[in-house]
Amino acid sequence: MTFAPKRLACGAAVILIVAACDAPTPVGPVPQARLDGGTTIAGQLIAFASPRDAGLFQTFVMQANGTKVTQLTNQPFYNARPDWSHDGTRITFTTCRPWDNSCEVYVMNANGSGQTNITNNYATDHMSVWSPDDRKIAFASDRDGNWEIYVMNADGSNPVRLTFDNAVDEQPSWSPDGRRIAFQSDRDGNHELYVMNADGSSPVNLTHNPGSDERPRWSPRGDKI
Repeated sequence: MTFAPKRLACGAAVILIVAACDAPTPVGPVPQARLDGGTTIAGQLIAFASPRDAGLFQTFVMQANGTKVTQLTNQPFYNARPDWSHDGTRITFTTCRPWDNSCEVYVMNANGSGQTNITNNYATDHMSVWSPDDRKIAFASDRDGNWEIYVMNADGSNPVRLTFDNAVDEQPSWSPDGRRIAFQSDRDGNHELYVMNADGSSPVNLTHNPGSDERPRWSPRGDKI
């Protein structure tokens, strides 16, 4: 059986996580040394997704200069959207493995070992991002019949729904201080960028534009998106 990754494939080959030891010293405090939506000082590695292996998306890591490419996943299914923990020891990713009956968020060690399903839900769970202290993971899921933003403990326990709207809410991004989450929603008729408190309260439309505004990322100091 093959599971269609539904909304998962868009852009999956393009980004994904950068870890850079030689990042410039930021001005002012940056919690957990996180420098942007996918950068940490844990090591000189880039994690990315690519269909170079027989057309199937797999997760890889390479040196920041593009050398020493290492494949971390080797299941013949969709394995993409990696996100480093801020301490550099773990990576979450989305995979669609038939024995899970859906697309799930997995976590693995930075060398690809210990791949573990942490969502275990018959719905599709994806777009996982670590909180600045690595204690929680935000993600998007359609487990309640609609695409919403959730947060769970780093081991997958205690999933909590943060958004409650009939629109599509996805692409969560933590602020550097962990107090807010930016996300993408079409609740106002087209894709706009919103920000809410980390508990889901007080969602606010930031963009108000007839164009499509997507994939929010915070600046290092948390004063811009």
